[in-house]
Amino acid sequence: MKFSFIAKHRGVWAVDWMCEALGVSRGGFYAWLRRPRSERSRSDEELGARVRASFLASDRTYGARRVWHDLLADGVSCGLHRIERLMRLQALKARPRRRRLPPDLGERQAAAVASNVLDRGFDSPAPNRKWIADFTYIWTAEGWLYVAAVIDLFSRRVVGWSMSAAMTAQFVTDALVMAIWRRGKPDALLHHSDRGSQSGLKRSSQHSEVGGCDEYWKATIGTVWTSTVTFTRTAICSEAI
Repeated sequence: MKFSFIAKHRGVWAVDWMCEALGVSRGGFYAWLRRPRSERSRSDEELGARVRASFLASDRTYGARRVWHDLLADGVSCGLHRIERLMRLQALKARPRRRRLPPDLGERQAAAVASNVLDRGFDSPAPNRKWIADFTYIWTAEGWLYVAAVIDLFSRRVVGWSMSAAMTAQFVTDALVMAIWRRGKPDALLHHSDRGSQSGLKRSSQHSEVGGCDEYWKATIGTVWTSTVTFTRTAICSEAI
């Protein structure tokens, strides 16, 4: 292992310095370098490539035992500990599997349901007349990622979006604020969202009653919820983003 390290890094540091630091002789390193590779080393390289191929084919979800069974099914004779060693050498580590959906800890007030102004009227005569909003969650290698979006029903484009590692009211509001500023702070429009309750979300409404979107922070936006209009993941991944 020491000689392998020296051979790998001799273009960065001097061989003499690395040999002294690692406690090996310079002559021993060059003798190792000229020595033909052992059959075991060549076998490890070949098997390591198959281990990596199996791991990547599983979308990085297989651990050593499942990779081992995969290779045994292909007729490769090897031991589990050898597979573990080769995976460690290549830093192949299975991604954590998602165990359950993220919990929804918000409270929904049945008496605070606003009338459905949109009423499934998904056609819009012009831009910035009707916006719909929702959020979803996507599993990643680091856990759940929450994505909120605002869509203009005229063009079906995502006009505002936000991402967060936590399901909070602020990240949903950030998507609306982005949409307002990107569309030049329109004077008036219909903003339709679901009955969001995450972290006490009470800043989403179908329309602002005073001041329009130009003064969105001063507008009277009450504690109202509307019927759900969901967006698909295709919309989130569209070229608008």
